[in-house]
Amino acid sequence: MSDRLEDYRQIVGSQVIDELLMLADHVRHLRLQHINSTSVGGGVAEILTRMVPLLRDLGMDTTWDVIKGNQAFFGVTKAFHNALHGGEETITEEMLEVFRATTAMNLADLDTYGDVIVVHDPQPAGLIAKKPDVGGRWLWRCHIDVSTPDPRVWGFLQDYVAQYDASIFSMPDFAQQLAIPQYMVPPSIDPLSDKNRDLPDDKVRAVVERYGLDPDRPILTQISRFDRLKDPVGVMRAYRMVRRRHDCQLLLAGGGASDDPEGAEVLRDVREAAGNDPDIHVLELPPFSDLDINALVRGSTIVMQKSIKEGFGLTVTEALWKKKPVIGGAVGGIQLQLLNGVTGFLVHSPEGAASRAIELLGDPELRDAVGAAGHEHVKENFLTTRHIRDYLLLMLAMEHEGTDLSVLTGGAA
Repeated sequence: MSDRLEDYRQIVGSQVIDELLMLADHVRHLRLQHINSTSVGGGVAEILTRMVPLLRDLGMDTTWDVIKGNQAFFGVTKAFHNALHGGEETITEEMLEVFRATTAMNLADLDTYGDVIVVHDPQPAGLIAKKPDVGGRWLWRCHIDVSTPDPRVWGFLQDYVAQYDASIFSMPDFAQQLAIPQYMVPPSIDPLSDKNRDLPDDKVRAVVERYGLDPDRPILTQISRFDRLKDPVGVMRAYRMVRRRHDCQLLLAGGGASDDPEGAEVLRDVREAAGNDPDIHVLELPPFSDLDINALVRGSTIVMQKSIKEGFGLTVTEALWKKKPVIGGAVGGIQLQLLNGVTGFLVHSPEGAASRAIELLGDPELRDAVGAAGHEHVKENFLTTRHIRDYLLLMLAMEHEGTDLSVLTGGAA
């Protein structure tokens, strides 16, 4: 991995890097603090792990802090997560009190000091109560699909969100009725991270074989946290339909996150549904398995992300970067990434996923064409350099509210 922005010139070009250096010149005097709920597991942690060092390499005073919470708190916020995605959850007053109490503990314990403070997702949203004391500009960054939220949970959360200076969503469909400004900033991947950098073919083959898969037979893969909204059992149903036409294997691999207490239960259900099929491989990967995940995706024939709800789906981005044909649920940010029939395929059911997989397994040229188009789509839109640019522009916009940024940046904004 690289913490030097210069190493990205060969991938994104000098114009992109020079623009970042120019933008940083305008906001380098501002301290940037990120706050989220976990340092390992999930897309937010992955993004910040790579983005923070690169922001520092730009000369930005950037920090990343993580709130504390016990199992009861994360059980509540997981219920919030499901409800905000439109799921049916029973939210009691006792659960709201757990959220308030944990927020109060973090308000007392967490040092908040940035000139620009980015608070990620619902878990730490209540930290906004510190704003009158510490000042600064506060941004609430929402990574999840809140397009059809449970009204009670969104109403509870909105009381906090409305106190921020602005909000950030991954796509326009997630925007809400808020009196504060709303910005669109899609997530990103780091092309030089262990999960995404190029690997030699022999390394890929060795990892695939180590996990008991046959590299000479087609592999259908879904890499995700074990979460019902990722629909791993639906992927299994699709695989069983594909098996009637093609000899293939299924890999369902993922890890957990400290703020997702349902993962172990979902994993048990997936293993039970897999039964004794020797060609279904269910892997619980430990933290920091990025090189293995990289190799497993590169060794796959087709990658799936058959989510029922999805904030963005960085596993899709990662697979597209590796030029893999991807079949994904037509939900959330997956729709920004899979331009149907061009950079991948969008589906609404296990039957639809099976049909597309059968088509792709029977047409190697289609697999190559879709994979190549997906790679270019990610290169243009979803790499960490673009994400850093968006944050720098946001900081500039908030400091110079009402000013034409093109005047400040020479047309770069």
